[in-house]
Formats: sequence, structure tokens, C-alpha cells
Amino acid sequence: MMPTHVTLVDVGPRDGLQNEAQPVAAAQKIELVHRLQAAGLKEIEVTSYVSPKWVPQMADNAEVMRGIRRPPGVRHSVLVPNMKGLEAALTDPAARPDEVVVFGAASEAFSRRNINCSVAESIERFRPVVAAAHEAGLKVRGAISCAVGCPYQGEVTPDEVELVVRLMKAIGVDHCGIADTIGVGTPRRVQAVMERALKHYPLVEVSGHFHDTYGQALANIYACLEMGIHHFDASVAGLGGCPYAKGATGNVATEDVVFMLHGMGIATGIDLDALVDAGAYISGVLGRPPVSRAGKALLAKRGVAVEAAGAGA
Repeated sequence: MMPTHVTLVDVGPRDGLQNEAQPVAAAQKIELVHRLQAAGLKEIEVTSYVSPKWVPQMADNAEVMRGIRRPPGVRHSVLVPNMKGLEAALTDPAARPDEVVVFGAASEAFSRRNINCSVAESIERFRPVVAAAHEAGLKVRGAISCAVGCPYQGEVTPDEVELVVRLMKAIGVDHCGIADTIGVGTPRRVQAVMERALKHYPLVEVSGHFHDTYGQALANIYACLEMGIHHFDASVAGLGGCPYAKGATGNVATEDVVFMLHGMGIATGIDLDALVDAGAYISGVLGRPPVSRAGKALLAKRGVAVEAAGAGA
């Protein structure tokens, strides 16, 4: 049965901007988070505590976390790759997140190519991170990347995904996010993977994260809705990609997902017009039109020149 309400996590400020070569000022990132909150987003992935050597765009993580307003009912999450990242995220009480995200690939080839260890070893490294996060009172969300396909090994099987789901469950990860990092998933393949996640996690703790490389992201979300899944990541203005997956385009645009859901009578609590404005703002900061089709269409309907939307902000 289709859900009546869907929760969206906007990952634009973190997963979206991390792949941008052009530096974005902390004040602009903070403004983006504030605009997303004003549009009704209740879950926002704000930044990551990774080495600035590898992801220079996130070097201002603590400054951004300190600078955002914290309205009641909004959860702000950060990605942490290891204990050092978690410790940095917890150093300043004013910058403390509500939730942390850990990640692992379902592909052995991807894991070995990028972090030089096996999938099992990569997940085991997060055991102390999860324990320390729980001790600090934080929820831990797990993201399983390359859950349908890998840029190095090609197809990834549901068995491979289920192995990572089980490993994450074993170390205490609270929520299981299934990510089609390179956007090769199609509805039936996505459903097959989601079935494996649902064997180990309750419906309320399983989510989808879809890139739109082959234009399948909305279809894949619809396929998940058919299963009752009601928690998805999306990125305002379609920001993002994967710095380690050549050719992968951005996450599905939050505006496009909201337009589809509202058209189906599914509530999100999000004001689409305000969301479109947020997408126009950050696209203007980056000096390009939004990737979101719904965003561009609604701006055009208002008579706003898409190329100039948000320019100079």
C-alpha cells in the first residue's frame, strides 16, 4: 500500500556541494540550510567531518554547524568517516549534530579501490564510531553505496547488498539507507535490493538514495513507494554526484520528488515554491541553472529567467 506521508532528507548541503570544485562560502551554505528549513524540510544532511585534504569543500564543517539555526523538530545530520571525524563533530556543543551518517560500499571492487580494504573490514571500522555515537545520544544512519551497480565491477547483486545490511545491523547501525550511487538502478532491481534490507530493518528504518544518471530515479522511488517505503534522500536543485564514480550525475532533485509526491496526494510537509526558491538560490551561487526539471518549469511559469535565477546571491 502506498504511504500517505513521505519524509525527505535533503542531502544537498553535504552530498550535493561536496562534489563542487567551486568553493562555496560557509555563509552561503548556512543560508541554504535556512532556506530548506523555511521550505519545511525536517531532515537535512548539513556537512561532513572528513579530511579537508580529500574534500576541501567541507573544511568549514564546524563553522557551518555553529552558524545554522536549530528550529524544533528539525534534525541536522553529518557524515563521519571514522572516530576522528566523530570526535571533531562532538568537540563543540554549539556544532553538535542530531545524527551521524556512516557509509560502506556493497561492492568489493569499490571498497578496495577507494579505501584499500574489504567491505567487511570497512564496516568493522565503524563499530567504535557507532558505539561512541550511541553513548553521546546520537542516532546512526548507515548508507550503503553502489547498492545496484559499481563503476568498477559492474552489477552488484542483492546478496552482496544483504551482506552489508547484516554487517551494519551487527555493529548497531540504527537506519539502513540503500544508495544507487551511479544511477544505474531500475525499478525491479531496486525492489529486489530493498527486499533484502527489509529482512533486517523495519520499514520505518529503511530509505532510498537515488542518482539520476539514466533518468530512473523517480521511477525507482515510485517502486519503493509500492513497497511502503516512505523515507528518501534527495538533493535540492539536483546538486551532487560521486567524486569517485566517473559520469555519475547528481542525486534526484528534491523539487522533482516533491512535485511527484504531491501530485500523487502524498504529503511531505514541504512548500514546493519555497523549495524551488532554495534551489534557485544555490544554483545562482554556483552560477548555473537548477538541474531540477520541476524547479525550472515552476520558475519559468513565474516568468523568472532560469539562467539568472538566484544569480548574484
